Amino acid sequence: MHYQGTLFRALNPVHARQPLSGRGAELHGGRFNPRGVPALYTSLSILTALREANQVGHLQPTTLVSYQADVRSILDTRDPAAREAEGIDPAVLSDPGWRDQMRADGMSRTQELARRLMSGGYSGLLVRSFAAGAGPDDLNLVLWTWDRPGMAHLTLIDDENRLSR
Repeated sequence: MHYQGTLFRALNPVHARQPLSGRGAELHGGRFNPRGVPALYTSLSILTALREANQVGHLQPTTLVSYQADVRSILDTRDPAAREAEGIDPAVLSDPGWRDQMRADGMSRTQELARRLMSGGYSGLLVRSFAAGAGPDDLNLVLWTWDRPGMAHLTLIDDENRLSR
C-alpha cells in the first residue's frame, strides 16, 4: 500500500521539539515497536491522535502536530489477503496484554511481528486504533521508516517554525 496525505500525532511535550525523532517509542517500546527501535505512531485523524494520547484515562499535556506524508510499502491490516500473506492473526494485533508480554518476555507478539515486517522491507503498518472509544474507522499508521528517498518521506507542517527541526 502507498499512503499520501496528512497524518496527525499527539506528542508528549518532552519530545515535541523533535517531532520526527521517534525517540519516545524508542525509549519505551510500543505495541508495534520493541524498545530500542524508533517509531512514529501517527493517526489519519486528529480525534484518533487525541484518543491515542489518552491511553491511561486522563488527557495529559499534549502537543498536536501534523505531517504531509508520502510513504510506500505499508502493510494494510484491514486487508484479509495482506494479513494472511504475512501470517497475521487479528487477535494478536488487538491483544490488550502486549505490555505484560513485553515486561515478562522482553518483547510482545506485536513487537515480534513489527520486527519481522521491518526485516521484510515494510515502512509501516496501517492498523485500527485500539484506544478507548475508538471505532473501526479510527486508523493509525505506525512508521518505522519515514525518511528514505523513494520509499518514505514526512514533512512536518510548521509554517511558522514553532518547533525546531
